[in-house]
Amino acid sequence: MIHCEGLMKIYKTDDIEVVALQGLNLTVKQGEMMAIIGNSGSGKSTLLNILGGLDRPSAGTALVGKWDLLKMTKEQLIEYKRGTVGFIWQNNGRNLVPYLTSLQNVELPMLIQGKADRSYAKQLLAAVGLEHRLGSRLTQLSGGEQQRVAIAISLANRPQLVLADEPTGSVDSATGEQILDIFRRLNQDMGVTIVIVTHDLSVADKVDRVIAIRDGMTSTEWVKRSAGEASGDGHVEESSQDSGNALFGSHHEEFVVIDRAGRLQIPKAYLEAMNVSGKAVLEFDGKRVTIGPPEEDAVRSEPTET
Repeated sequence: MIHCEGLMKIYKTDDIEVVALQGLNLTVKQGEMMAIIGNSGSGKSTLLNILGGLDRPSAGTALVGKWDLLKMTKEQLIEYKRGTVGFIWQNNGRNLVPYLTSLQNVELPMLIQGKADRSYAKQLLAAVGLEHRLGSRLTQLSGGEQQRVAIAISLANRPQLVLADEPTGSVDSATGEQILDIFRRLNQDMGVTIVIVTHDLSVADKVDRVIAIRDGMTSTEWVKRSAGEASGDGHVEESSQDSGNALFGSHHEEFVVIDRAGRLQIPKAYLEAMNVSGKAVLEFDGKRVTIGPPEEDAVRSEPTET
C-alpha cells in the first residue's frame, strides 16, 4: 500500500534550510495497521503530511497504491485526497465543522464528491458507537465522541488508507483504548490500511508493527508476535533486544532497519555502552557482525554483537 525509499523533505527559507526527512525508507502492506513513533522533530508528522497529500516530498520515492506522490498533478492530488486517503487530526476542531451535526459532518465529504449516501453515513456512525448522536453538534460531544465522529468522517469516501495524527492524544487512557479498539475493528471489517502517528506506547498492543523514526530516518521496528508463536524450528522466538521487551513487552521482537545502502542506526545507549563514537571496528565471522571501538579506544570496552 505504501512504499517510500530514500524519501527526503527539505524546508527552505531565506536564511535557513531544514532537512526534515533524510532518506527515509518505509513499506506498509495493504490492510496492515501500524504505528509510527518518534520524538518531536524526528520527522514523523512530516511523513504523515506527505502520505496525506498535504505536503510535497523533495526527493526520493513515495508510492501509495497506484499514486506516485512526487509526480502527481494538482488535479490528481485533489482526487487522491478525496478518494484514496482519509486523515484524522489530533485537534478535533480541524476534523469537524462545528455548526453541522455528526451526521452532516460525515455526509460532507460525500457531498463534495457528489455521492451523498445518508444510509452509509449512519452505518459509519453506528460502527463507531454513535448511532444515538446523529443530531449532535461539536459542542454537544465529548472529546472521545468527537474523535469517533472524526474516524467516521475519514471513512466517508471509502478510502484505502487512513492516517491518524495522535488520535488518542487529547483523550483519557480509557477513551484512548476504546478508540484504538475501533480502529482495529474497522481495519479487520473493512480491510482499510491504518497508519497511526503517536507518542502513546500502549498503542503497540493494538497494531501489527511499530516503526520508530529518528533524525528523519526509520531506525527501529517492533513486530508483534502472538504468545507462544514458534519459529521455523519449533522453538518459541523471544526478542533479541532487551530494549524492545522493556518498551513493549515480551511479545514484540525488535529489529534495526537497514536501508538499501547498508546503513542502520545503532541506538545511542548501545554506542555509549560500547564506548563507540565517530568510528568503529567491524568483524564478520560468517554469521554475525561484531562492532566495537577502535583498538586504541577499547581499553574499557569489549566488542558487542549486533
